[in-house]
Amino acid sequence: MKLTPKQKIFVDEYLIDLNATRAYKVAYPKIKNDETAAAAGARLLRNVKVEGYIEQRMKDREKRTEITQDKVLKELAKIGFAKGTDFAKVILKQGARIKFDTEGKEIGLEPYEYQTVEIVNSEELTEDSKSAIAGIKQGANGIEIKLNDKVKALELIGRHLGMFSDKLELSGGINTNSDKLDKILEQLNE
Repeated sequence: MKLTPKQKIFVDEYLIDLNATRAYKVAYPKIKNDETAAAAGARLLRNVKVEGYIEQRMKDREKRTEITQDKVLKELAKIGFAKGTDFAKVILKQGARIKFDTEGKEIGLEPYEYQTVEIVNSEELTEDSKSAIAGIKQGANGIEIKLNDKVKALELIGRHLGMFSDKLELSGGINTNSDKLDKILEQLNE
């Protein structure tokens, strides 16, 4: 699978950020118009030799970096399926408060229960739970734990699994509503 030098430059640039327009403009610097570069880049991506070379380079990169789709999905799953209770728990505590008589005189202590939130010690977290954490900091209201975007992780997993479709499906004819309106008007005029 022999590529021309410009096709090779195109592929090398394309693999940086998967932007065919930018890659085409680097490989063919005389092309300045983005629309022209986008169309030509898309056409070049459909070239059998270029497509095969891109596929081979991506497989080589996967082996070299040991980053696979499975690894990426596992990391997304750690984020997507993390639970708040992995990081903090609501606990019931016992306390005591001063009890007063009707005249406002202190008469002793009275026990009471209250709920509070306790952060789970980071040493107790599983490695999967730790992967879901974007950051931890001491804030004005205590310790703050920021998690990676759970909804985004689930969306990416769903897209990979083909659960979501970005296609808009329409049913019925173009004149469907106007036909109904015409029939209604005919009935009213009878």
